Amino acid sequence: MSKLARVWLFLARSQSIWSRHIRVWSKLAGPSLMGNFGEPVLYLLVLGYGLGQFVGEVEGLTYMAFLASGVACTSAVNAASFEGMYSAYTRMEVQQTWLGMLATPINVGEVVFGEILWAATKSLISVSAILIVSMVLGLIADGWALFILPVAFLTGLCFASLALVVTSSAKSYDFFLYYSTLFITPMVLLSGVFFPIDTLPNAVQWLSKVLPLYHAISLVRPLMTGGELTSVFLHLFVLATFGSAAATLATYRIKKRLIR
Repeated sequence: MSKLARVWLFLARSQSIWSRHIRVWSKLAGPSLMGNFGEPVLYLLVLGYGLGQFVGEVEGLTYMAFLASGVACTSAVNAASFEGMYSAYTRMEVQQTWLGMLATPINVGEVVFGEILWAATKSLISVSAILIVSMVLGLIADGWALFILPVAFLTGLCFASLALVVTSSAKSYDFFLYYSTLFITPMVLLSGVFFPIDTLPNAVQWLSKVLPLYHAISLVRPLMTGGELTSVFLHLFVLATFGSAAATLATYRIKKRLIR
């Protein structure tokens, strides 16, 4: 079999896993979509209007406009992380869905990539809801905001891969609290979601710029507000590098766990 044929087969089998997940999700799509719309409305109205009255403008933007892009990126991270940890762990360990898949010609790499694709799709759905809310609230500058969608998908790919690395070592659902508390929460606070990172000490700013969420926000905020995009290839490279390295590690660790 040629290399191109192997790649096509890998993608086709991974897509079949994505299709399976979307069929399952469609049965509960209503409550899920309600949550996708409800949470950003609460964040934007309560923090944007409430805290915005005290903050005023940030980097030449209303606080609500500044916050909206951060909320969009955080939503992408949370959607992909939840799917890559809690939902994936349920399919791997509780329901043993993955073992059933592996009884077919599908291999571990295809299972993992199918999970990553689905988690990234959940990020895309979540961010799309936020963009609709932001548009209704007048927080979208122009049509360039549509390019937020591929950035959201790439962000989902990145954080889904990182979440699956955590899942590969999890012994119970409680294990995910370490990742959420020690990595996700500090990253959200330090990546420019709620305030510009240039207010932080230099050493902390350097740390912030290593985190993948900072690079997602650096792309999404100017696209949403009509600002100037800078270092686009660097931001994309960091997200892609984190994602590809984590996906490779997750595949290796999950294979060791499932195939003894």
